[in-house]
Amino acid sequence: MASVIEQCQVAPPPSDAAELTLRLTYFDHTWLAFGRNRRILFYNLPISKPHFIQTIIPSLKHSLSLALKHYTILAGNLVCPLINSSGYPELRYKTGDSVSVIFSETTDMNFNYLIGNHPRYAKDFYPFIPQLAEPKDAPGVQLAPVLAIKVTLFPNFGISIGFSNHHAACDGNTIVRFTRAWALLNKFCGDEQFLENDQLIPFYDRSIIKDPHEQGMSIWDVMKTFKVEMRDIIVIPDIDKVRCTFIIGHNEITKLKNLILSRRPSLAHVTSFTITCAYVWTCLVKSEVTTIEITNENVMEFFVCAADCRARINPPLPPSYFGNCVMGYVTQTRRIDLIGKEGFTIAVELIGEVIQKRTKDKEWILSGNWFKEFSTIDTKRLLSVSGSPKFDLYSADFGWGKAEKIESVSIDNGGSMSLSKSKDSNGDLEVGLSLSKAQMNAFAAIFTHGLSLL
Repeated sequence: MASVIEQCQVAPPPSDAAELTLRLTYFDHTWLAFGRNRRILFYNLPISKPHFIQTIIPSLKHSLSLALKHYTILAGNLVCPLINSSGYPELRYKTGDSVSVIFSETTDMNFNYLIGNHPRYAKDFYPFIPQLAEPKDAPGVQLAPVLAIKVTLFPNFGISIGFSNHHAACDGNTIVRFTRAWALLNKFCGDEQFLENDQLIPFYDRSIIKDPHEQGMSIWDVMKTFKVEMRDIIVIPDIDKVRCTFIIGHNEITKLKNLILSRRPSLAHVTSFTITCAYVWTCLVKSEVTTIEITNENVMEFFVCAADCRARINPPLPPSYFGNCVMGYVTQTRRIDLIGKEGFTIAVELIGEVIQKRTKDKEWILSGNWFKEFSTIDTKRLLSVSGSPKFDLYSADFGWGKAEKIESVSIDNGGSMSLSKSKDSNGDLEVGLSLSKAQMNAFAAIFTHGLSLL
């Protein structure tokens, strides 16, 4: 449990933050019907409760306010029209809007247990994530906050910073940039020159996103049929679900690449990302086969990864574009193909092919066919990727050094793996999974055994 020390609202400096409204684009609409993103950053910081209250809390509140001066929309709301109205969803910041922040303390949870890579009960992380406030009713619309933060002290051990944000407001690229901006402002006492140097000032102009096929309106029409849930509903996993982190090293990735190229010399897209995702996908399917009774080996298995399209649309968007600019690449194959001797090779080939094909297909983005493709997916047979090795969230240094551990709590919803750079090496990758105890044990054995044979 975590006991509350202070619950407050942090707003941008009123004299520096202009009111802002952003209409959702077709990149944003697809996330309206999905849950919130939740992640926790853990920092080694052996301080006392008085030091936390007197020094850390005031500093974090001040630097957060300065960060929100630039990321004003995160202090605002997602404005969603009621189903029977004719409006269009948008993001809106008005003077007086703010972010809910909770500062708390826990004395009965082991910090070192939480930051480990070994299996840990998934439910144990939920005291350290915030819940977004209830939506408010306004004429013809509902207003839902897009960001909430919870900072928890583990006395004489460390601090955790938990984030919950609505995916319809922004993607991982944006939330990582915001987190790094907040960290830099806290570390350097509000000096904003570091934001400019690191391209952390968000770009808000959405007029450069062209929609010649009017897919924004057509996707919004589809989203309305889902009866979009504006409340933030948190479902705590049961006692059987555990989280575990697996490290796949640079040398192991290289050996897996060489293995694939020895079998398929002509493959053109054999990257660290492709190799890692293919290896996890095949190990995961095999682990499920060993823990439950399989009645149909021809059932289809699906894999989805999100690609950042900022540089791929015309004209290209700046890397600091605020919002969503990702879409999913989908591939599929029979379960029997993945659990056989050539399963890993097949997975690499399929993932590489779809990435290579879609990356160059700008019309596929503009036509909306990427959205239609999702209707073919069996979500119960899906592995998707949360995060990206391109995100360097471990470098978010609030003045306490690198984060000791990052946990993507969102993967507890099922069907996802988290993927990030390793804290200790740029060439290594971290994979996070949330599974039943039995399947996690089976996966760990298959994953470790396969690497030991390289």
